[in-house]
Amino acid sequence: MIMLYFSGTGNSKHIAELFCAKMNAECRSIEEPIDFTKLIDAEETIAFCYPVYMSRVPRIMREFAARHMASLKGKKLIVFCTQMILSGDGARAFAALFPRGHAEVIYAEHFFMPNNVSNILIVPMAGDRLIKKYLLCSGRKMRSACRDIKAGRVKRRGFNVFSRALGLLQSPLMPPFEKRANNSIKVSVGCTNCGLCVSACPMNNLVLENGGITHRHNCTMCYRCINKCPERAITVALHGKVKAQYLFTAVWLKNGTASCETGRNGV
Repeated sequence: MIMLYFSGTGNSKHIAELFCAKMNAECRSIEEPIDFTKLIDAEETIAFCYPVYMSRVPRIMREFAARHMASLKGKKLIVFCTQMILSGDGARAFAALFPRGHAEVIYAEHFFMPNNVSNILIVPMAGDRLIKKYLLCSGRKMRSACRDIKAGRVKRRGFNVFSRALGLLQSPLMPPFEKRANNSIKVSVGCTNCGLCVSACPMNNLVLENGGITHRHNCTMCYRCINKCPERAITVALHGKVKAQYLFTAVWLKNGTASCETGRNGV
């Protein structure tokens, strides 16, 4: 099988790589410039991994699924979602992108991972202890998921009535944020025009021109630019001061410490 993932700041990439290491599967980011149609056509089972945004699939992944709709017909799907607090029916939302009977979800699971929304006080960044807990729990859950899949056990997290109800409550909240993100990206006077946000953007939304950063109204709300900006000078949709940045790195896996650059105990 093959794993196709989108990861804004590293959480979903980590989960995708855990899965592939245990299942000996090929791991590919959907941002890679390769022939995905050929890859998908060659496999019977396709795994997907992405972050959940209020019970919704990120736009970049929705658009990827739409482009490869024909190739995914008749495939067996494994769906993994990373979530902050409540994902609702985040995995079912991916299945809902396809016509009924188009593809079969044989396994779906949600993984709690640290928050990467770095400029909203009501959703604080996780500390080292909590991050270590997330890593341990996600590792255990992935081992269990891989055992289930190898044994042919079917599990569909997010497909039950409660999850669907939670999804119906959450998902209407996201389209306004997506619309705002497409039209409200601010760059402060602290910007040095280094271009890091431009090269990091998965949607090619940011452009360095006329002595500054402009955008093309094409944001997927991954928060990558916000968390990578050396000057903490860019914000998307919500324009609170960026007091911390979230960057998932191998440092976590090596010694369990955080890569939340708070200026006090960041890595």
